[in-house]
Amino acid sequence: MTSLDPVRANMRDTFVACRAGTLDLFAQIDDSEFREQPHPWFSPVGWHLGHIAYTEGLWLLKTLGGVSLPRPDLEPVFDVKCRRNKAERCNLPPVAEVLGYLGQVRDRVFARLAAADLDQELRLWHFILQHESQHSETVAFLHQLQNGPNGIEHRSDGSGLDGEDLIAIPKGSVTIGSDRIDALDNERPSHRREIDGFRISRFPVTQSAFQAFMDAGGYETERWWTAEGWTWRTTNGIDRPLYWRDGASDHPVSGVSAHEAEAWCRFRGVRLPTEFEWEKAAGWDPATDTRHPYPWGETPPDGRRCNHDRLAAGTSPVTAHRAGRSPTGVMDMLGNVWEWTSSNFSPYEGFQSFPYEGYSAAYFDGNHRVLRGGSWATRPWMMRTTVRNWYTPDVRQILAGFRYAKDGLEG
Repeated sequence: MTSLDPVRANMRDTFVACRAGTLDLFAQIDDSEFREQPHPWFSPVGWHLGHIAYTEGLWLLKTLGGVSLPRPDLEPVFDVKCRRNKAERCNLPPVAEVLGYLGQVRDRVFARLAAADLDQELRLWHFILQHESQHSETVAFLHQLQNGPNGIEHRSDGSGLDGEDLIAIPKGSVTIGSDRIDALDNERPSHRREIDGFRISRFPVTQSAFQAFMDAGGYETERWWTAEGWTWRTTNGIDRPLYWRDGASDHPVSGVSAHEAEAWCRFRGVRLPTEFEWEKAAGWDPATDTRHPYPWGETPPDGRRCNHDRLAAGTSPVTAHRAGRSPTGVMDMLGNVWEWTSSNFSPYEGFQSFPYEGYSAAYFDGNHRVLRGGSWATRPWMMRTTVRNWYTPDVRQILAGFRYAKDGLEG
């Protein structure tokens, strides 16, 4: 193998590590689950594996290098523009054939890496790494959807953390977004934004805190719900979070829609934070008036600071990663569960699509809500205080919970 310079060697090692996690996840999936559509909104997990290969080849081989992809007969199977009806994506080649396709594309990508002009291409290589990370997480929550919650059991301290524990964040301007080489198009450009003083909960809302809402008849009481949320709840017969785990009182509630999160907030007389409040609380250091890519600073995520990358294969207590707290004292802001915000997904001023028009821009439709923070299944390359996830407020199959906020610094 040709010796690579440090930048290329690091990129190769990172791609290898990301792929190892993807393949480890698929080691748990049998042929039936591989091609079964778990929900009308989502494709079979096997389609995601082939789509990872196709997208990597499309951009890093065909678009950048003019290099043809192996198995052109599989392109219409895994190209997102084809078979838009996700139910049709169940018609997949055998698992071994898809794995072979994945390996063939990767071999050509690594052969091209030695001569790639990374000065010009590095942002796209980072995008492909994060694209695989995103689809790997989708496979993880679809696997949970089909098989139920799991994970390493953590001893609960019994408190459930259901009282108010709010952190005051003073008024002031802060840098929002990122211009890092790995920043996705919707994170860009970084800019200053003035944010009024607010308070935000130290921890995500736990199952214990959510249980109080359920015990008080929250799912049966219309006044706690928006009109849209009440229609959604009654139409679908929703009476509890999707990924409820008995005995996990101090774990964050998981598998809730934005409608459920807002109903709980109304019940408690609080609200969801905006995405900009969330980002300030997560990454801003009041002592230096600087902003960090991670709540704890500049060091990439690890298992001591946050629950991510399927290290626990499920949620953990919200107090389990105290080393990951932000400078303002807010806990568990990266990993464990994605957190709904009150903000619609929209472009920052000066937004430019990358690497194609529809990646983010197609969802700037006023119907998608921003989530922040990542989950227990989020890969490390998709974890930053600036990352913006987006779904419509009726989706709860994703690994989502929430925390709450209040206006002002007192009261």
